[in-house]
Amino acid sequence: MKSSKKMLALAGGITALALLSGCASGSGSGDGGKVDQLTFWLSTSTAQEKGYQDLATDYEKKTGVTVKIVNLPYDGLQTKLRESAQANSLPDVVRAAGIDPIWTGKTVDLASIVDDDANKIDKDIIAKDDDGKVTSIPSDVTAAGLFVNKSLFDKAGIAYPTDPAKAWTWDEFLQAADQVKAKTGAKYDLVFDSSPSRLRAYMFTKGTDFMQQEKDGSFPTDSKTVSALQDFADMNDDSTMPKSVWTSGQDPNALFKSGQVVAYFSGVWQSSDFASNITDFDWASAATPADPTHATEINYGGNIVGFENSDARGTAAKKFIDYMYEPTNYAKLVTTNGFLPVESGLDISYPFESQAAKDSFALYQKEIDAADPISSSYAKESAKWAVEGKELGTDPTTAEVGKLINGQQSAKKTLETITKYYEEHVG
Repeated sequence: MKSSKKMLALAGGITALALLSGCASGSGSGDGGKVDQLTFWLSTSTAQEKGYQDLATDYEKKTGVTVKIVNLPYDGLQTKLRESAQANSLPDVVRAAGIDPIWTGKTVDLASIVDDDANKIDKDIIAKDDDGKVTSIPSDVTAAGLFVNKSLFDKAGIAYPTDPAKAWTWDEFLQAADQVKAKTGAKYDLVFDSSPSRLRAYMFTKGTDFMQQEKDGSFPTDSKTVSALQDFADMNDDSTMPKSVWTSGQDPNALFKSGQVVAYFSGVWQSSDFASNITDFDWASAATPADPTHATEINYGGNIVGFENSDARGTAAKKFIDYMYEPTNYAKLVTTNGFLPVESGLDISYPFESQAAKDSFALYQKEIDAADPISSSYAKESAKWAVEGKELGTDPTTAEVGKLINGQQSAKKTLETITKYYEEHVG
């Protein structure tokens, strides 16, 4: 019986992969002939799929080449890409969540698109391998930042900075948040996503070299970094910040939406959510504290990759990606989808009804423009690790910092455990 079940499961998996392979193969010759259809895999909301559908429609009108978009479930996209790479049935283009060592050797070099000055792609966020090859271009970027309960600040009569040039230090922010809490009866000063990414943003603002890999593959564990990590842990005292977020997984988004928290450190993607789902109070984005470094954590919203399925298909995939990043086309894409762009100098007017959301996106763009280059370092390094065939696995940062907050280990031990894991996997 077990054997029969295994055979049925294997048959089902082969059938599913065959169906996807059919989507991936497109039409046109695979040996150098004309390509009249490309396949483009992505995983996104219906609303954000529209921007890509519009792009594909415009591309077909201009070139006669159809771009078939296949919107797959987020959890399954990376797995299906792996299976397709092993079966030599990759799509022509994909917007992947991350770079996978299994298929990096099958990708088209996108360096010429990045290096085209007309596109004005931010080269600081682009990862190149040792030969100068660009495996992917971010479809958009995300950034960490600070949200405030505007209603509480207004009630307390306390102002908050909305210009990165006038940013608080963390001590100045906490003093202001304490005053707001005292005057309004709020429960906490701050909630903070239990995410390695958000912790990196905090550590960067504190002027540390947190998770900056040295040439020998090691990561810093110096006293300055240890001290900053201890400062973060100390904020989790069930008064400034609730311990439960980092130690037991309580939802910081829900806590902020309750109206009982003065501020929330998260990321730009929350702006659309808040615009739609916060109705009991006014919210706003505030400048991220700079203490002393003005920094954030810049990540890739998605990775646009073309595959070298044949000379003709690889060339056709690259032409479509080149079209995507032409400034006029890319501006239309990011406007429709509500993306933070990877190109500068674009004329973008986001179609949000919420003024708070419009102001939030504008502030995030200013934050990115002003951010220290360290802000995009991890995104670039993680892409490079994947190109080199290194896989990180499950990041231990959240669990280890939870132990620190619970008093189970020191900041020094916490940092050493995290960096040792990284050194073993990507050192």
